[in-house]
Amino acid sequence: MRGALSGYRILDMTRVLAGPWATQLFADLGAEVIKIERIDTGDSTRKFGPFFKSEDGQSKLASYFASANRGKKSLAIDFSRPEATDVVRSLACKCDVLIENYKVGDLARFGLDYPELSKIHPGLVYCSITGFGQTGPYRYRAAYDLILQGMSGLMSITGPREDEPGSSPYRTGVAMSDLNTGLYAATSVLAALLHRERRGEGQHIDLSLLEVQMALLANVAQGYLASGEEPERHGNRHPTITPNQTCRCRDGYINIVAGSTGGQFQKLCDALGCPELKTDSRFMDNPSRTRHRDILIPLLEARLMEQDRAYWVSKLEPLGVPCGTVNRVSEVFDDPQVRAREVVQTMQHPKAGAMSFVRNPIRFSKTPPQHGLPPDLGEHSKEILRELAGLNDQQIEHLIEIGLVQ
Repeated sequence: MRGALSGYRILDMTRVLAGPWATQLFADLGAEVIKIERIDTGDSTRKFGPFFKSEDGQSKLASYFASANRGKKSLAIDFSRPEATDVVRSLACKCDVLIENYKVGDLARFGLDYPELSKIHPGLVYCSITGFGQTGPYRYRAAYDLILQGMSGLMSITGPREDEPGSSPYRTGVAMSDLNTGLYAATSVLAALLHRERRGEGQHIDLSLLEVQMALLANVAQGYLASGEEPERHGNRHPTITPNQTCRCRDGYINIVAGSTGGQFQKLCDALGCPELKTDSRFMDNPSRTRHRDILIPLLEARLMEQDRAYWVSKLEPLGVPCGTVNRVSEVFDDPQVRAREVVQTMQHPKAGAMSFVRNPIRFSKTPPQHGLPPDLGEHSKEILRELAGLNDQQIEHLIEIGLVQ
């Protein structure tokens, strides 16, 4: 089947995660994605392990690179030199979209910025991803996900309460600022392509990790703007609903949400074998339970510690008490729901052998995502230069000989 974005071509001038995450989504949806990489080294994530293990032990395919670059074509070229710059410029003119995450002003040195390219390709949709945007006093700063999680306020509301021993702000377990910026980039590019269909004009998209992560503070940010009250860290508990948090069981942790509607708390007490808590004046309603949370939760956990997580899920689910185990990553992949949905896909890589990955979560009824292999560095250089840049074999070999192409 043809993908939903078949026929579109993306020039991917991004590295590491935010940009590659966006362009991988386009590749999954059927677009042709040409990844521009440095000769010799390529995307720096090609060196980020762990590495896939082939039968002969020769695979150097990095799992980090594979997680964000499947289905793309790789062109390894040194566009800092004029002869190669012209090649990249000609490729941009044959693409619908260019996505880049260089420092502000870097690509302008080579005439590969939006003002210059839009002169020769007015329909180009050009997306720039930076830490702080194209304007403002921080625009030239380098930025990494951890820094942006801190500066955006996300870390200030993530982690144990301030009054708990050893409390400090936490980062999320994956690079959420990068990943969310990739998703915003993909959404904004699709909107710009729709605008081009209607008006016939491209445009520049200025996207910053800082603003994306601030937007994703969502109701927390809105609550602060409405009230002026500083949000606090609450760990894994809800600030105003109890119980709505992570609790200990005999073999790990379980999340329980039983503080609001439908008699959930009463059903929880019955399931745990502590019906007396239902009539305790300290726990009669949600505001009371929240005020006395530090008394209530240890009482509930004392019962929960008597059995494993799976036992309590089997008891609570039929009663309509929302709950779920806190899974280790290995347990996630063994979950029956995950298996039934075939979330893990396996492909044969010519060098790494069988490689498994998490499938694209979008499930179209007519144009399902297509999962391609992550490319070797420069794997498609000759093909791209011949078919899109219009170079003949002699010209291509010349660029390779003088070290401009790999």
